[in-house]
Amino acid sequence: MTEAATRRAGALPVGWCLLSAALFGASTPASKLLLDGSVGPLTLAGLLYLGAGLATLPFARHGGVAARRRDPVNLRRLAGAVLFGGVLGPAALLIGLRSAPSASVSLWLNLETTATALLAWTLFRENLDARAWLANGLVVLAGVLLAAHEGFGLAPAAGLVLVACVCWGLDNNLTAIIDGYTPAQTTMAKGLVAGTVNLGLGLALEGGLPDLFSLVAALIVGALAYGASIVLYIRGAQQLGATRSQMLFSTAPFLGVFVAWGVLGEPMLASQGGAAALMVLALGILFTSHHEHEHKHGAVTHTHVHNHNDGHHEHTHTDLPADAWHTHEHTHEALAHQHPHVPDLHHRHRHR
Repeated sequence: MTEAATRRAGALPVGWCLLSAALFGASTPASKLLLDGSVGPLTLAGLLYLGAGLATLPFARHGGVAARRRDPVNLRRLAGAVLFGGVLGPAALLIGLRSAPSASVSLWLNLETTATALLAWTLFRENLDARAWLANGLVVLAGVLLAAHEGFGLAPAAGLVLVACVCWGLDNNLTAIIDGYTPAQTTMAKGLVAGTVNLGLGLALEGGLPDLFSLVAALIVGALAYGASIVLYIRGAQQLGATRSQMLFSTAPFLGVFVAWGVLGEPMLASQGGAAALMVLALGILFTSHHEHEHKHGAVTHTHVHNHNDGHHEHTHTDLPADAWHTHEHTHEALAHQHPHVPDLHHRHRHR
């Protein structure tokens, strides 16, 4: 498979990650509005994820492989994603958001990219070349530049956002390698379980449910910004790897800032233009990086979203074109070859 074909095959997952980022980016100022009303942070975290779980429920009824969903390895990965990504991460973020401007919190969320990359490199066998590290460093620099006007004086809120970013970094790496679940099934499990836990804690510690308008608004924000966004992110991460998909997702804070300007009336800063330029440069560096060498794939049977233009899925379907994305259980024979690749589900090998 040629390098040009590989890049074309990756274009759709890139779009999934960018749309996921746009939906999530709007959630920070929307959540700030709800927190300034009658909703406590734990209650809001619960409602957001319940909205995500309910929105994905109709799409989670089909697909995946039941036997693989019962695999202890996959169950542990899913449990970790639910705990860190669905329970702890959003609770920490929303508690911090209650006492900080939404634009600042949106920008601090760039730290999720760093957390994801470091965890992917140290724990999940992803390879990061010099260009990927440079791109990641530019993202961090952009976040620092944007947040510098605060002087990081909001230390408790910033610390809580950092905790949320580490939790979501673990979640990102775990969901990128879950096998046997469709993205909708993973999101439904995370939304319903984590949403119930946080809502229960919120009702116990923060009082009763909010007013009807706030309740419905929270569920809608959750359905779009967490439900649809998570499904799109998982689809992209399984094709691009956790670090590269997270780099795309790191554009979300900028949309959050734009919404904070237009909706909440928060001030515009000159430094934000420079930070935006750094982010564009970082993404350009990341997606022009080139990683190619001879590598071996062991025989494996698994389930995930795929098409037949990537050089790894040689089985055929009489009723589907080669570039159609679909999900089913399939088997790969042992294979050794050389081509440009990223650390997706098929490239988890180590680099010495």
